[in-house]
Amino acid sequence: MKRSAILFIAFFMLAAIFSACRDTTKELVSYKANVPVYMSFSDFRTSFAKTSPAEITNPGKMYFKDDYLFVNEYEKGIHVIDNSDPSKPKKVAFYKILGNVDMAIRGNILFADSYIDLVSIDITDVENPVEKSRLQNVFPEIKPVGDVYYPYSSVDKSKGVIVDWQVKTITEEHEAGWYRHEKFYGDIMLMNSASSTGGTWSSGAGIAGSMARFMINDNYLYMISLPWRLKTADISDASKIEIKDSTDIPRNMETLFRLGSKMFIGTTTGMLIYDIANPIKPVQVSYYDHIRACDPVVADGKYAYVTLRSGTTCQNNSNLLEIIDISSVANPYLVKSYPMFNPHGLGVDGDLLFVCDGSAGLKIYDKSDPLMVLNNQIAHYPDFSTYDVIPYKNVLMLVGKDGIYQYDYSNPKNIKQVSYLKITEK
Repeated sequence: MKRSAILFIAFFMLAAIFSACRDTTKELVSYKANVPVYMSFSDFRTSFAKTSPAEITNPGKMYFKDDYLFVNEYEKGIHVIDNSDPSKPKKVAFYKILGNVDMAIRGNILFADSYIDLVSIDITDVENPVEKSRLQNVFPEIKPVGDVYYPYSSVDKSKGVIVDWQVKTITEEHEAGWYRHEKFYGDIMLMNSASSTGGTWSSGAGIAGSMARFMINDNYLYMISLPWRLKTADISDASKIEIKDSTDIPRNMETLFRLGSKMFIGTTTGMLIYDIANPIKPVQVSYYDHIRACDPVVADGKYAYVTLRSGTTCQNNSNLLEIIDISSVANPYLVKSYPMFNPHGLGVDGDLLFVCDGSAGLKIYDKSDPLMVLNNQIAHYPDFSTYDVIPYKNVLMLVGKDGIYQYDYSNPKNIKQVSYLKITEK
């Protein structure tokens, strides 16, 4: 037999063996998965409503403006609290805003995200708010927390907006031996001025906490629409908001903080400083690198203060407070790094530095000497979980896991808690 014929027969036999070994049978595979719950676009975009005061169960970010404290109820809406007397805060209304996480206020207009949209609301009378406009699809890839593994490419836009998740058993036909690698089912830890009937609102912006992803600069609103995308909206006419710029940032952004004509961006790998003298087009001035971490930042005239923490999706194992010299914004540099327990939000007022150190509580320092901050601790309120703060005119407003706390720090040697709004457990 010729050599070529022998090789052909051998090849044929091997092919037959491999074909027989390959199992092409199908089998039914069942697994539990979070599947999306859709709301129609028409129902979603007519869902804004004001209700009577509601229980605070899952607070997020907060914002202060003209004696009112606005507290986000995560992905549900905003609690409106009359804080004209910080010792007696009074809930006066709840704004139902589906998917809300961030907010900012300019004059008498509240700007809030609502899943994929940006909503402007006239709050001249806080008990009779009026939706002025809705800019659609500003945040096109936003989904409710619950299944970060659900691919955006699988979203069926024809069904509307994803507003929740439902656990279902999925049964599919696959080849024998098929294995689904993704993680489908599990929990995610969150914390990934006037009279009560309305009054005179000042023309400028209010004050946000250090975890803010919205920032106002005169007639413009800056928004982190995606971790790497910064959008600038013209809000001079609340009934006709326009996106003026969309810039991709080569880092994952976490927070925005304004100091004069400079914007400080906290990212997972460092602090960025942008010039916003031309508000439509922010221009990067400099950056400061740090280890990978979730990174809120605040600043005063000479220093920026950054907290880095572990236990987050930012994959960091360090818990630090870093003080950065920004006297030359073009050349920021680290002055001192201090160990912390698990720091979250922070705030500054005069020589005082307020740090929410997670479940280690609130810590207050004299920051006049950046090299001696830990040695100059003024007060420590331990044993409760803290998230973010807003210090303003000797009143510290703090949101934590267990409630909303307020402190009078007019006398730094005798700081006193003046009120507490309890969070109702689900």
